Amino acid sequence: MKPTIPPQSFGDSTLHGGLAPTESASASPFAPRASLFDACHVGVVLRVVLFTQAVAGVAAMFATASVLDWLLAFSLLTGGVLPATLCWLIAVCALKTRLNRLAPWGQWLGGTLLGTLTGLYGCGLMALLGLAQPAQWWASGAAGALLSAVVLAGLFWRARAAMPAATAARLAELQSRIRPHFLFNTLNSAIALVRAEPRKAEAVLEDLAELFRHALADPAESVTLGQEITLAQRYLDIEHIRFGDRLRVQWSLDASADAARLPPLLLQPLVENAVRHGVEPSAGGAELKISTRRRGSTVVIKVTNTAPAGSGPPGQGLALANVRERLFLLHDVQAQFSTAFKDGVFQVRLEVAF
Repeated sequence: MKPTIPPQSFGDSTLHGGLAPTESASASPFAPRASLFDACHVGVVLRVVLFTQAVAGVAAMFATASVLDWLLAFSLLTGGVLPATLCWLIAVCALKTRLNRLAPWGQWLGGTLLGTLTGLYGCGLMALLGLAQPAQWWASGAAGALLSAVVLAGLFWRARAAMPAATAARLAELQSRIRPHFLFNTLNSAIALVRAEPRKAEAVLEDLAELFRHALADPAESVTLGQEITLAQRYLDIEHIRFGDRLRVQWSLDASADAARLPPLLLQPLVENAVRHGVEPSAGGAELKISTRRRGSTVVIKVTNTAPAGSGPPGQGLALANVRERLFLLHDVQAQFSTAFKDGVFQVRLEVAF
């Protein structure tokens, strides 16, 4: 005889937007040190190039009186500034692993020295081409050091944006996002299964333990899409105990996309959001579809759920905001996040670099 699972209210605060905290790392002594040298992203390269070119454009204004003179001076400066900037970015990206092993002050010193050297390189290049007579070696070296220090400050701020100030902040954030009712419902389901189906009760508790293990683990590093899919499957296995036939799931997975990198606990909050807004409020349940597909150098992830008749699109709540923020912190301009609601079907679509 199959046991009856007592109905429980999910409440309004469940794994609230997922088990993962908004930020992606802890500043505790046990967490990896924040890297200043995250200059290998396309978005970072674009911003650094635009910043240095803007500085060069403003500097050219001080030595010119007309627009044509400014364009000429700016073009001459670009001949030295742009190669020097690209050289600095390439060097910082190539030496990223070694520089990250240094203490913070060593990282700052290394990046600034590289800026000085590339500033001298730019000056030498302009002198070689006859664009700077006489060559301003001291000014170029100082400018390279100053600009690299400003860029490093920006990279440091970007890295700090991905982590809370202390372990206590991370734990408080995590605690505020865990829905007590989810835990209670799962434990009640396991209790109801203990005598009649002990193996299934054991599986439910194992899935719950795995979810909380991932929530409490240090999420400083990215994980693979394959790992995220496995975790989402465990979550849905738990929810199947409570919702039964009301929860209908369809998987359409591309194995070649499993190696894509994602922030930890990114897919599970999306699946939970679909259960919360699709299955939970509907007496007849809902259909969920999770699909992945690799398209060249990108991977497309879709989470779709049917909504109860007469309901509108789910609000852009904490769950989706959490996912969007952490996705862009990892992939920057190489990531896309969008939602759509049409004909009673809500879809979240993610696109990330492979």
